[in-house]
Amino acid sequence: MSIIAWILAFIIAITIHEAAHAWMADRLGDPTARLMGRLSLNPLVHYDPVGTSLLIFLIVMRELTQNPGIIPFGWAKPVQFDPYNLKNPRRDSALISLAGPLANLFVAVVASLLIHLFLDIPFLAIVLSAVIILNVVLAIFNFIPIHPLDGGKIFIGLLPEKDAYEADLFLRRWGILILFFLIFPTFGGTSPLFLVISPVIRFMLNLLLPETTFI
Repeated sequence: MSIIAWILAFIIAITIHEAAHAWMADRLGDPTARLMGRLSLNPLVHYDPVGTSLLIFLIVMRELTQNPGIIPFGWAKPVQFDPYNLKNPRRDSALISLAGPLANLFVAVVASLLIHLFLDIPFLAIVLSAVIILNVVLAIFNFIPIHPLDGGKIFIGLLPEKDAYEADLFLRRWGILILFFLIFPTFGGTSPLFLVISPVIRFMLNLLLPETTFI
């Protein structure tokens, strides 16, 4: 049951995340995502053959082996948008990026409200707990101000124009490498990034998960 619960929660999290990007882009005047069929809650249109399959595989392996050392990692198909269709490309790009993690936090809050109604139904409680956890983790992780995460574009959108150009150029060149080193376990088998974001994640989960958790 836990494998099914985690996979369902993952599908919900990435679908809402990518659909929110597409919705915001469309609202801000760029129809690219809508014309590509990404303004949809159909998980299949957001499926990435490599990234999504990898994450599902790692989730299954982690649950089957009960090995906490297996860290689920993957991605959905990124939503594309054309900045030339936006009135204020830098600001609007930040808003499009912000929509994804904010949508995940909204879903986590809704799931937190629903879980109290279904505590007596074990499978639904397990699914909702997984939904809360994955949406919170996905949101907080994506707030990290490094490309290619959403936080990178949000960070660039907050900077003055001159600083934004230089920072964007640097993060486009080195962002993935920096992110890799931050994720890679170094401090006692724990990644530096996890050491930074785990207190925030724990705080959010303590607020949203019921005292009796099934995960």
